[in-house]
Amino acid sequence: MTAKLDPFAAAPDLVKKWLGLSLAVASSLEQSLVHLVEIRASQINGCANCINMHAADARAKGETEQRIYLLSAWREAPCYTDRERAALGWTEALTRLSEGHTHEAACEELKKHFSEEEQVKLTLMINIINGWNRLAVGFGMFVDPQAVKATQAKAAA
Repeated sequence: MTAKLDPFAAAPDLVKKWLGLSLAVASSLEQSLVHLVEIRASQINGCANCINMHAADARAKGETEQRIYLLSAWREAPCYTDRERAALGWTEALTRLSEGHTHEAACEELKKHFSEEEQVKLTLMINIINGWNRLAVGFGMFVDPQAVKATQAKAAA
């Protein structure tokens, strides 16, 4: 890891809990959807670390190059389901919340494709990836995806 500060070393107990919550929330939704949300939020936030890590993980889990490459233009790309589009719209609305409260249309679309429980899970997922983006960008983190997997396995133990 090359970073200005290593959050895992500086606050290990809290970061381990944050990682545990991240893994729990991510496992509560379908993995393909989680990967798309993680990558898209990270693109918006300009987080090279998370784009790299989540794209590698998505590929390893069977996501196609086409769908990864087209995420920044998901509205025009025909390769996403209506459910994925609703999730991506919600991801963008919440990630860009400070730009203005224009999330009503995204919320209405979300309600068409997600149960109330799933809406909460997805919203937690979006909050978590935005939090990781802020840690990574703020502290200049860039880690190899294999190192992250080793850390996650250790934290889960």
